[in-house]
Amino acid sequence: MTGHSMRAAIVTGPGVVEIDHVPLPTPGKGQVRVKLEGCGVCASNLTPWSGPEWMQFPTAAGSLGHEGWGTIDALGAEVTDLRVGDRVAALSYNAYAEQDLVDASAVVRLPEALGDQPFPGEPLGCAMNIHARADIHAGQTVAIIGIGFLGALLTQLAAKAGARVIAIGRRPFALDLARQFGAAETIPMDDHYAIIDQVRELTGGRFCDRVIEAVGMQWPLDLAAELTAVRGRLIVAGYHQDGPRQVNMQLWNWRGIDVVNAHERDPQAYIQGMRDALTAVEDGRIDPRALYTHRYPLDRLGEALDATRDRPDGFMKALICL
Repeated sequence: MTGHSMRAAIVTGPGVVEIDHVPLPTPGKGQVRVKLEGCGVCASNLTPWSGPEWMQFPTAAGSLGHEGWGTIDALGAEVTDLRVGDRVAALSYNAYAEQDLVDASAVVRLPEALGDQPFPGEPLGCAMNIHARADIHAGQTVAIIGIGFLGALLTQLAAKAGARVIAIGRRPFALDLARQFGAAETIPMDDHYAIIDQVRELTGGRFCDRVIEAVGMQWPLDLAAELTAVRGRLIVAGYHQDGPRQVNMQLWNWRGIDVVNAHERDPQAYIQGMRDALTAVEDGRIDPRALYTHRYPLDRLGEALDATRDRPDGFMKALICL
């Protein structure tokens, strides 16, 4: 980075990313500029990365990155409650870059106790919001389908809340991690009817008070409904943005289940989730450090996106570190 420019990632075509020097942005009224330490890589990046018909290239500098954290290095007009030097998590949208602009209302100040720990606030806040909307209590049986970064965090939260967690995932590594995070039972996600039979046996035929689907595909969504108890709650946390889904409305109706789409779109709901995540890290309800399994410099963003897509053995979450 020079005095008036910064490095930023620009996606120039399907699966192609370039790092370029672009003008250093100046914060406007009510904004701050964050010198980024890093940015998490989100699975939601994979669809635009693949180059669907609606995608336009090249992308804006740094775009797709929305899980950034770092230190404020410039303030815009009328920003009074933040200071240059504050370490923050930010809800910004061009964070695959050395610096990004963000509204002052969209940052969460990080305490010194976190030291130099990464804090991708948006996905951590997402986990907190899903957990809140799941309404999990001690004594409940909770099935979590899909033990990736999100599913692992939700396993921690549900177990710490006193629920009996049944973790269902396709990777032995992830199921081992779920046990470490408090899952009482783990089931390989391989055979649809075998999983239903196992959960039926584990619950004495009652099935689960809460089922969180955290995969984002048709089969896990079908499975989630089958595992939900009468008058239970099915929480859709998976990212279903690759086409329409079908649901077994006969089953949903017969069991009288509540279905919650746990995705938030209100920026202030995201920010509240980030604040809640910070509190949860501080009080020990979640510890995400073991989930940051792969780290890449900015000029290897393409590799990080490929790893997020291919999920090699031992993969949970990729971070771009600056």
